[in-house]
Amino acid sequence: MRLLATLAVAAVVLAGGADAATTPSSPGTVTVTGTGIATTVPDEASFSFTVDTKGTTATAALSRNSADARAVIAAIEAAGVAESNIQTEQVSLDPVQSQDGTKIVGFDASNTVDVENLAVASAGAVVDAAVGAGATGISGPSLTASAQDAVYAQALKAAVVQAHAKAQALADAAGQILGAAVSVVEGGGTPPPVPFAQGAAATPSVPVEPGTQQVQATVTVSYALG
Repeated sequence: MRLLATLAVAAVVLAGGADAATTPSSPGTVTVTGTGIATTVPDEASFSFTVDTKGTTATAALSRNSADARAVIAAIEAAGVAESNIQTEQVSLDPVQSQDGTKIVGFDASNTVDVENLAVASAGAVVDAAVGAGATGISGPSLTASAQDAVYAQALKAAVVQAHAKAQALADAAGQILGAAVSVVEGGGTPPPVPFAQGAAATPSVPVEPGTQQVQATVTVSYALG
């Protein structure tokens, strides 16, 4: 009971910040939570391209839109994008009302395609090609790292190192010897990447800055006390 009470006091002393979180431990153990962060430079980009057209009839609007969308897709493929990385996201056709709302005076048609797994260095050229072929809207980029799993593994290792440091501090404060880890539980997962400004890889036309991204991992580790 004296050991548990001492550990509880030490935990309160160490809990000066959010990074000092601990969880209740079983007798003879100390349980801590560690957080690790790894930084990477994203090397892949994703965009959405939209083609909007108008027509006096639904058939005319949709026919023109389909032709323009095919031209945009062909231009994207000609810029070096594999067909497997191009996907239709949405096709829409909506009536246009007169100002008094009493009749339909035309139709608006829209087609949106997603383009994924673009090399950041060539993303600007793909944007140029899509706009040059008739794309009227662009959304993106969404930047990711192709080696995301490896980066997350680095964050996990850093989280375990932090957890061990916390446990060692608690054991020292309680006058105990820190033993081996008896359980390790992964938790928290990876939050959305956080971009930071950094050197750019850009095309001569539309610049696409990769920046950096942080990947976070959390672990809960229980250690034996001697």
